[in-house]
Amino acid sequence: MSRYRQMQVFAAVVQAGSLAAAARQLEQSPAAVMRSIAALETRLNNKLLLRGPRGVELSPAGEQFAVSCRQILEHTAVAERSAAGVHACPAGRLTLSLPLLMDQQVLMPIALDYLTAFPEVQLVTQACEGVPKLLEENIDVALVVGHLPNSSGFAMPVGRVRPIVCGSPAYLAKWGRPQTPEDLKAHRTVLTTASGQQSEWRFHGERSTRLVKPLPVLTCTTQRAAIHAATLGLGLIRCMSYEAHHELQSGLLEPVLNDFASQALPAQLIYRDGRRAEARVRTFIDFATPRLRAHPAFLD
Repeated sequence: MSRYRQMQVFAAVVQAGSLAAAARQLEQSPAAVMRSIAALETRLNNKLLLRGPRGVELSPAGEQFAVSCRQILEHTAVAERSAAGVHACPAGRLTLSLPLLMDQQVLMPIALDYLTAFPEVQLVTQACEGVPKLLEENIDVALVVGHLPNSSGFAMPVGRVRPIVCGSPAYLAKWGRPQTPEDLKAHRTVLTTASGQQSEWRFHGERSTRLVKPLPVLTCTTQRAAIHAATLGLGLIRCMSYEAHHELQSGLLEPVLNDFASQALPAQLIYRDGRRAEARVRTFIDFATPRLRAHPAFLD
């Protein structure tokens, strides 16, 4: 068996988590898979897989080899697809997951330009808070805010976003501009019951983290409604910087308490299969990434 085929078998075992599952995927017998792994370990003079009652685990050497193996297989697949012209005509349904308000505030102009450039693609967007399970939920690409688990797939960083507190110019003129988190006790606030929103506002000082639980004058079921209420002067609101990007850019809202802002969170596009991904996925990643990185809603 060739070295390349041995790497393919090893990669299949790593992905499947067991010799039997890899054998079914490769349409080989478990004995043939075991012989291939044994031959690979003999050739490398190192133990790559640790066999146990629950399947197989990677040894330290196996973990390093798995990374190199995946890169080699991906580069080979890219070269073959490029030669065959697989990426020349992206088409079909592209499912994109993104946080609430990210479509309105950031993505839609980029999506329209992408569809103009690739008219054979049908783009479907869906809202999701947190990190979706791409394979289980049949999602091609997800724009995610926050730190990623190791199992989330391939990631393309696009920038950072930050929790902010802001209010309308009319509100700040009437009620004043808070200088410290403790000043919020004398202010009106607008809250939301939307998923992922916390009733306590967290601020970072020089030595400690401060928690403030504001008393709301209005509680909305969506962040969109709460931001709109804040632009009308009803009170201060805490949101992610991208969620009120247009309102901040147009002057409808102004940020306050910048010296106590929480730590910025990374934003990234995640997807499966790397360079082996379908043409519509690869072209969207290549098209959207530089445009998102240049978007003023994301910090450098």
